Amino acid sequence: MPELPDIAAYISALEPRIVAQPIQQLRLASPFVLRTVQPALKEAEGRIVRELRRIGKRIAIGVEGDLWLVLHLMIAGRLHWRLPGAKLAGRQSLAAFDFPNGSLVLTEAGTKHRASLYVLSGEEGLQSIDPGGIDVLTSNLNLFRDALEAENRTLKRALTDPRILSGIGNAYSDEILHAAQLSPIALTQKLKPDEWERLFAATRDTLQLWINRLRAEAQNGFPEKVTAFRRDMAVHGRYGKPCPRCGEKIQRIRYADNETNYCARCQTNGRLLKDRSLSRLLQSDWPRTMDELEALKRR
Repeated sequence: MPELPDIAAYISALEPRIVAQPIQQLRLASPFVLRTVQPALKEAEGRIVRELRRIGKRIAIGVEGDLWLVLHLMIAGRLHWRLPGAKLAGRQSLAAFDFPNGSLVLTEAGTKHRASLYVLSGEEGLQSIDPGGIDVLTSNLNLFRDALEAENRTLKRALTDPRILSGIGNAYSDEILHAAQLSPIALTQKLKPDEWERLFAATRDTLQLWINRLRAEAQNGFPEKVTAFRRDMAVHGRYGKPCPRCGEKIQRIRYADNETNYCARCQTNGRLLKDRSLSRLLQSDWPRTMDELEALKRR
C-alpha cells in the first residue's frame, strides 16, 4: 500500500503537471470506484486544479469552487501519467482525469476493488474522511508520545493506526522500528524516556529519508514503480537476508494477512517472536487485514 513517502512523491510529480490546469473530462471505466453521489463527479469537469494535499494515505485534488477529488489507492491502486485522452483498456484501468497536457490514469491490480474516488465539498468534506492521526513531521516529542500512549498498544499497531499517526503503514513501520532498535511488540505504555526519544527520531528521520529519495526519483519521471518493497530498505520484505546493521538474518511475524519483519539481535535482544503468548497478543491488538486498519477513524 502506498504510504506517506509514496504519496508525497506522487504529489510532487503531479503538482507541475496538473496544478493550474483545467480538468477537461473525468472518465470511469468501473463505477464501483466512485464512493460518493453528491456532489456529482461531472461538477469537477472544466474546473481548474488549485492545490494538492495529502490526507493520511489519500491524495486530495482541490479544484475551483472548493471541490475536492480524493483518491485512496489502498493496496493495489496506482497512478500513471499518460498521453492526453489515454484509453482505459483492460480490467486494471479504473478511471482517467483528462488534462490538456496528459491524462492521469488510476489502475488497480487484482479483483478486490479496494481503490476509491470521493467527490467532496469544502473542508468539512475533507474532515469526514480524515482518520485523524497526527503528522509526525510537524509534531514534537510530547505530542507524539501523548498520541501513542493514549492506549496501551504494541508499537507496530500504534505506528500503523491511522487514528494515531498519519500515513504510516506496514512497510515504513518496520523500517522505523529497526532504526529505533525497538521490538514491534513492545507496549507503548512501557517505553522508557530514552526509547521514546529514539522512536520519535527514527520515525521522523526514516520518513524524511524516503520522502527525499522518492521525490528525487519523481524528478526524473512520473513514479511508475510504487512498491512497498524497495532494495534499500533495512528489514521490510527482507526475510532471511542479512541485517544491514549486525548481519543476522531478518526474521518475520506472520499474522492473518500481515507480515512484520525485524532483526532479533537489534530489536528483541535475540528473542524470536514465535510463541503462543505472542499469538494471543496479536489477536487482541493487530487487525487481521489492511482493510480493517484503513477503516479505522477517530471517534
